[in-house]
Amino acid sequence: MSSPERIVFLDTETTGLRVEDGHRVIEIGCIELIGRRLSGRDLHLYFNPEREVDEGAAAVHGMRLADLVDKPRFADEAERILAFLEGAQVVIHNAAFDEGFLNAELAACQRPKLRTCVAEVVDSLSLARQLHPGKRNSLDALCERYEVSNKHRVHHGAKLDAQLLAEVWLAMTRGQGSLEMGLDGGLSVAIAQGGVWPPAGLMILPASTDERAAHSAMLDGLDREAGGVSEWRLL
Repeated sequence: MSSPERIVFLDTETTGLRVEDGHRVIEIGCIELIGRRLSGRDLHLYFNPEREVDEGAAAVHGMRLADLVDKPRFADEAERILAFLEGAQVVIHNAAFDEGFLNAELAACQRPKLRTCVAEVVDSLSLARQLHPGKRNSLDALCERYEVSNKHRVHHGAKLDAQLLAEVWLAMTRGQGSLEMGLDGGLSVAIAQGGVWPPAGLMILPASTDERAAHSAMLDGLDREAGGVSEWRLL
């Protein structure tokens, strides 16, 4: 998987479960990360779906048509949405659902499909299933697994869920940084073969206090996942 500089975490809320039944997007939330850090930029919009909200959907996100009649239509904000997403890697939990609804909205206002304006769309649910086969991998389950607090969430909301997804994603992908610097395989190979680390000539930049604290927290999380002392801690 590529590690782009700019990632946008996206979530939507809708009037119902099936886009094929004419259900519409009523909320979109986007959170931007640059270099694995929150940039402070986000996009959060509500839309008038011009149709009633199913009872089941309203129970999830707490919104009904009466709450949305004064909001703009999706078509009124389509260019703004595409401009925010342009060129980014877009991460969505259960991407097929949100992407299907967004593409239907874009088609209705004669705009191109989502994937034509972004670098790629990545399904975080698919990644979670690869990392945790046979386990529950809903966003709530992942928040619990990675100790991301979601206790303040009474209803689902697109911006809040995008924020939670960003935190979960950082936890899920924290081990992707490569250690393969010299010695034809990196730190683990060097230790296993009795090599010397660091290799001669490697520039070493001392970690800051915050970085050391973050590293310690990461190791604690790995220990919890391993149910004891993780391999990283031993290394």
